[in-house]
Amino acid sequence: MGRPFDIAQFLGLPADAVLEARALPVAAVIIAWGLGYVLARFSAPYIQKRAGPRFTFIAGGIGLRAAHSLGAMLALLLLFIAGNVAEPDPFSTLVLASAMGITSAYLVFQLCRTAQVGVLIAALLVTATLVAVVAAKLGGLQPLIDVLGTVKLDIGKYSLSLLGVLNGLLVLGTLFALIRFLMRVSTHWIDSAHDLDGSQRVLFQKVSGLGILAVGVFVGIDLLGIDLTALKVFSGALGLAIGFGMQKTFGNLLAGLILLMDRSIKPGDVIVIGDTFGWVNKIGVRAVSVLTRDGKEFLIPNEKLMTEQVENWSYSSRNVRVHIPVGVSYRSDIRKAQELMLRAANETPRVLSDPPPNVWLKGYGDSAVDHEILIWISDAEEGTGNVRSAILNRLWHLFQSEGIEIPFPQRDVHVHMVAPSPEKPADA
Repeated sequence: MGRPFDIAQFLGLPADAVLEARALPVAAVIIAWGLGYVLARFSAPYIQKRAGPRFTFIAGGIGLRAAHSLGAMLALLLLFIAGNVAEPDPFSTLVLASAMGITSAYLVFQLCRTAQVGVLIAALLVTATLVAVVAAKLGGLQPLIDVLGTVKLDIGKYSLSLLGVLNGLLVLGTLFALIRFLMRVSTHWIDSAHDLDGSQRVLFQKVSGLGILAVGVFVGIDLLGIDLTALKVFSGALGLAIGFGMQKTFGNLLAGLILLMDRSIKPGDVIVIGDTFGWVNKIGVRAVSVLTRDGKEFLIPNEKLMTEQVENWSYSSRNVRVHIPVGVSYRSDIRKAQELMLRAANETPRVLSDPPPNVWLKGYGDSAVDHEILIWISDAEEGTGNVRSAILNRLWHLFQSEGIEIPFPQRDVHVHMVAPSPEKPADA
């Protein structure tokens, strides 16, 4: 049962109020977890109010994640204090070690949720944290390290141990989670910079992402102890193969950065390239995503946008002029018809009043007097066919109510009667 600890005398209670030593670590765990829960419960709204608007990209909100992390940290601190003041018997050590391992694993789980890493990497980090903390509290990590180091796989001159594999997986998982979180933070902060336009935001996001990735790769190489000089024999052939194989990829990457730097194409621009009309949804590492009105998304290589002619409808201004041909009968009142055309344009949503709509007489056709309605819109990404249809529908009803005739093709057919030739006299 263990040696009894007289708490009664310490708390000034009657002498018979004695708790056994085995109840103390359980009580310490309950108190630590309870206080951690209370801190998380009451600090979450405050953190969300103060820091929530700056960390909206975190799933569940920064308040909930940070509050749970703070609660786990408080519980760890209380469990650490309890472990130092508790009786050093095996039961207390096992209970406190298990509680500290579970709490540490929960803290790592919250950090993984904040960084939004994958399920497999999160499970690896949580499991490694649990095992490492429990092993460290029960007798140190050295026995576990020695056991893992004895399991080896010999490949020629090289020896690969289970400890090295686990160490590599932990380093890669931690770096992946950290890199992903830093990229999300940098992307969010750049998106929040109102002084930057769309192309500058994308450019800074690409540069910061490449910088974070490069630093992460070099840190990972250093932590894993990889000797790059061992690859010098293959460096020439490898570099040549990568140069040929990745030529297009690096070309598209540089082309994308150039497009962002000179701002010739920006996210949200309405462009026409070849037979593709749509607005730029995203400028990626390899291609530009162009979204059409049909919901189709075309991935156009960045190099193509630099080498071919591109119509950018929103390069210097978002105003776009739309031409709408209309024909009226020769028997109609032309001045009245033109007034109705302007009225139909002015009464249609999305048509700008500045510059105002205009009507041009284009010419005298075979069957109609040809006109053209010219309107301006500032949201070409919403489409031009729908605004053209709306004007023509409105104009149809106006023409019907005012007696303006919309002609249809007519052809005059002239039939010439040929007189019969006189009969020839019969031969004698």
